[in-house]
This record gives sequence, C-alpha cells and structure tokens, in this order.
Amino acid sequence: MTNLYEEAYDRSINDPDGFWGEAAEDCHWYKKWDKVLDDTNKPFYRWFTGGMVNTCYNAVDLHVDQGRGHQTALIYDSPVTDTIKKYTYAQLKDETAAFAGVLAGQGVAKGDRVLIYMPMIPEAVIAMLGCARIGAVHSVVFGGFAANELATRINDAKPKVIVSASCGIEVKRIIAYKPLLDGAIDMANAKPEKCIILQRPMEKASMIDGRDLDWQEAVAAAEPHDCVPVAATDPLYILYTSGTTGEPKGVVRDNGSHMVALKWTMGAVYNVAPGDVYWAASDVGWVVGHSYIVYGPLFKGCTTIVFEGKPVGTPDAGAFWRVISQHKVKAMFTAPTAFRAIKREDPRGDLIRDYDLSAFKALFLAGERLDPDTLRWAENKLGVPVIDHWWQTETGWAIAANCLGLHKFPVKEGSPTKPAPGWNLQVLDPETTAPVKAGDIGALVVKLPLPPGALPTLWQNDKRYLESYLDEYPGFYKTADAGFIDEEGYAFVMTRTDDIINVAGHRLSTGAMEEILADHPEVAECAVLGVEDQLKGQVPVGFLVLNAGVDRDPDEIIAETIKMVRDRIGPVAAFKTATVVKRLPKTRSGKILRGTIQKIADNKEHKVPATIDDPAILEEMSDALMKIGYGKARSKS
Repeated sequence: MTNLYEEAYDRSINDPDGFWGEAAEDCHWYKKWDKVLDDTNKPFYRWFTGGMVNTCYNAVDLHVDQGRGHQTALIYDSPVTDTIKKYTYAQLKDETAAFAGVLAGQGVAKGDRVLIYMPMIPEAVIAMLGCARIGAVHSVVFGGFAANELATRINDAKPKVIVSASCGIEVKRIIAYKPLLDGAIDMANAKPEKCIILQRPMEKASMIDGRDLDWQEAVAAAEPHDCVPVAATDPLYILYTSGTTGEPKGVVRDNGSHMVALKWTMGAVYNVAPGDVYWAASDVGWVVGHSYIVYGPLFKGCTTIVFEGKPVGTPDAGAFWRVISQHKVKAMFTAPTAFRAIKREDPRGDLIRDYDLSAFKALFLAGERLDPDTLRWAENKLGVPVIDHWWQTETGWAIAANCLGLHKFPVKEGSPTKPAPGWNLQVLDPETTAPVKAGDIGALVVKLPLPPGALPTLWQNDKRYLESYLDEYPGFYKTADAGFIDEEGYAFVMTRTDDIINVAGHRLSTGAMEEILADHPEVAECAVLGVEDQLKGQVPVGFLVLNAGVDRDPDEIIAETIKMVRDRIGPVAAFKTATVVKRLPKTRSGKILRGTIQKIADNKEHKVPATIDDPAILEEMSDALMKIGYGKARSKS
C-alpha cells in the first residue's frame, strides 16, 4: 500500500512534466509555459520555458488581490534593539513598491544587478522583493563580510546599485558596514553607479556626495512601481558560495522554477498552510534566508519572522523559546549548531518551561550533520517531531527530508530520511562511478535533470558549472557529500567527500566518529578530522567542547570518548588522540571550518575564511593542536 510520499516521489521521477506542471498551477502566471521541462540543451535543463511570471507578485501582491492584505506577512523581532514590528501583506506591498520605485528611478531595469549588503532587518527583505518586482537580479552578501570578499562579488556581479545599511549588531557589538562597503568599492574594478544607505540610529554612516543616497529620503520621493513580467527562465538572484579555487561561485536561481518548487515545499515538506507562522532562524545572506525567510513562506501566504539575534546571549538560551511562544510559531528551521549552543548553556532545558510552546508543531534542522545526541535532546525537551533534512546552496531546497505534509516516516538517527520528490538520489563508487549496493558508502549524486528550484548554472560561467558539478559523474549532479542509502531507502549523509579519510588503506568517515563522540553525556559538540601521518597516511583527531558546568578531569572524558570510538567502530579507526577546546571555529552560519583546522594541523598555509565567526579562535585551535603534537610544534621538530 503506497502513501502520499511514495506516490509523489514516483510521479516526480517518472512524469516530471505532469508532477511539476500540476504544482505550477498553484502560482500566478502572466503567460503559461510552452514546456514544463526543456531538455533541448542538455545538460543545461530549463523549467517552464516560455512562461512569464513575477516573483514579487507571487510573494506579496497575489495575497492582497485575494483579499488577505490584512494578514501579517512579516514580523521583525530584534532583541538586540528591543524592537518588534509587524507588516501586513498590504503594508509589505506598499513598502516594496516604493523601494522598487527608488531602484527604477536610479535607472535599474530588468536584468540589471543590485547587490544587497545588509543586516537582519525588514529593509533587507524589502530590497530583495523590490529587485524582483522590477526584474532586477539581486545578489545578497552577508552583512559584515570583509571588504576584499565583498569586492570579489562586486567584480563578478557588476551591480548597477548597492543597497546597504550603516551598521549591523552582533549581540552587543556594533559593526559599521559603510567603511567596509567603501573599502570594497575602492578595491573593486566594477563600480556601482549609486549606493542606497539605510541610516540606523545606533551608527550614522558618512555619505559620499553624488554616489550615496539616503534610504528614507529616496523612498519618500519615489513613485511606487508595479510588477514587471519576466521570463520564467530569467535569473532572480545570484548567491555566492565558496569555491575550492578561492574564487566564489555565483549560484543562479531563476524566477519560475524557484517559485514553483518553494511554494510546493512549504506544504509538502514543512506542513504549513497560509496564515501559519513559519520561522527560519538564519540570515538573508545565506540560502536558507533566501528560500525560507523570504520567498517560500511569502509564496505560501504564511507569516515569516526576521530575527535579529542569536540563540544564546540575546539575552539568554531561552531566546528561541520566547520567539516561538510570543509569535505562535508553528514550524521552525535552524542549524544544529544553534541547538548545540542552547544545550551547552541550558543542558537540562530549564528555560523551555518558562514559555508556552503549544502552537509549535515541528522543528527542522539542516546546514550540517545532526548528531544523534542533539536530535534526542531536542525531541525530549520539545516533544515535537525533530526533522533532519539535507540540502545545499546549489539545490535551494531539500534533497532529502521527512516530508511531513505527505507522510511522516519514523526517524532514523543520522538520516535526513528519504530523497524528496524530484531528487533522484543515488550512490556511486567514486573510483569506478558504478552504483554501490545498499548500505555501502559512496559519492551521493543526483541523476539529471535536477528538479525545479535547483541552480541551472553559475553566473556567466557555464564552464565552471560543468567542471564543479557535472563532469566527474556524467549524467549526475555531484553533491560532494559521501554517504549511503540503506535497504529501506533512507539516505545517510556521512561527510563531505573530502572528509573521508584514508587510515592505512581503510576509508573511514569522520562524521561517523563525530556521532559517537557527541553521544558522550558531557560533550556539547565536537569535530573529527584527518591529519597527516607518516605511517598510516592519515589519522583522526578529535576536538571536544564540553557542556557548561562540567568540572571533571578532561583527560578522563577524552579517554572515555576514545574507548567509545574503539568499541563502536573498532581498532581500525585508529582514534587515539583528542583534546578539549573552549569552542570550535565556525562560519557565521554555524558550519565547522574543518578544512581550515586540518591545514593548521598539517602545518600548511591557510587563508582565514571570510565567513569565519571569530578569527581569534584559529589561534586557540593552533595552541590546542600544538599541545597534542600537531601544527607549529611538529614543524619545529
């Protein structure tokens, strides 16, 4: 007996035209498509060719025209400024139309690029929607990125206008954006014609005459602009992701297929309906922010939350529970690292009891591996389904998920459940490119065509798109993740393919070791990476962050974790070295910088990543590695 998930999955693979054509009927089109799936230029597949749409209309105006303009569209919740502000769909339409008028007044037209460099404030969303309204292509860069990194994105996107704010706020620290922006423009070869700057009261930016415009003044003088129809295959945005060469890759998202896929996922994956409050605790600078702070919830007619705060420290580890309770959040999406931070500060979950979470129905986690200990902690403390799902900047939405709106499968620890409809996920042997049997680790790949919402190419670089994603496994998209699919069809994403280490000829997953370490009751979070070893090629080294309040001898805990790995994986793992650290180096989105740690351990040159949360932590890691005989200490011997 089949269920709704199985029916949807089978149809999406065997009849993609019928499946996605039906989903597209739920959206507004100025002109219907000529073809659902256009495969005339393989491997550059396109969806809904011939169709004409407007993303902003579908996200905002459609709900007003359908009589729901009074419904809350967006809640701005900023504990760092002690502000809560709500926008109805009608208000959001007016604000967006006005800002679209500002852009048009500066000569921005369909196809022009606008770079957005802003903190987590409503104006960031309004700027994105304003671009979409007139057919301009937005490229959001995470607020606070270093000037040189911002300059590389300016050079690649060549924006006509840059939209920014005077500052961002990191807990209690004010970060001035304008000096970073001015420095980036000075470095860049491509120069914007204008910059539109939102002056925030806590930091006033100096303006450059003739180039810089004040946001409030410009909006007050602007003529509201209506939605401009664009081709479904026209680009909506460029979002840069780190590249192995050091040059960022501009992931392109189109208008039509992006709209169809994201609106469909809100019901099928997240099980929310129009009017429900949906919260993605991320940043608009990341893909999660694009897909599930801005576009997905608004396409569906939900209420979305823009949160300018942190899981801990704004003011405490109860920040998430306060937001869920106060705004009656039904579904939340964040990264496992946020929950590990909360668990570390409040391991018993005492703060949860201070809030009414009765409206809360599901927690979704993604962005990195969800260790079983964090999964169990969240399940036990919250009493709602905790759903791990797996996706990437390039894919735009979940490759694998427990699709709550179709069929809730039993959770398996370590698995994001099954491939989502549209994603023909397979496991290939990286050496022979042949399929492996169920349960064997290999390269996780997706058989082409990719479903709607995935990247069609990289910005003005088809060649790099092919080299990065398609050439290694012809006919497949390379996820660069390794894992397996078990006999019941559950996917397990073990590690990035470059995190598979080779210990004396044995291919081992550092992710599997991390799962075991995270099971230790006094370990809040951890990382395992392979470092060079003259005898075995590589050996694993573990880094442990302990829960707040742990006062045991760290050496005892290290010994216990080493024994746990030996007991569960065996001596073959050669896991003999670990150290306790205060914190792990991460990106601002919460991903552990394993590659950087590995280079420090192997005493190799490394660049401080632009996305790092706090560069000072790399010195701490270097000191920790020296104590166990790696890095600088080893190089001197």
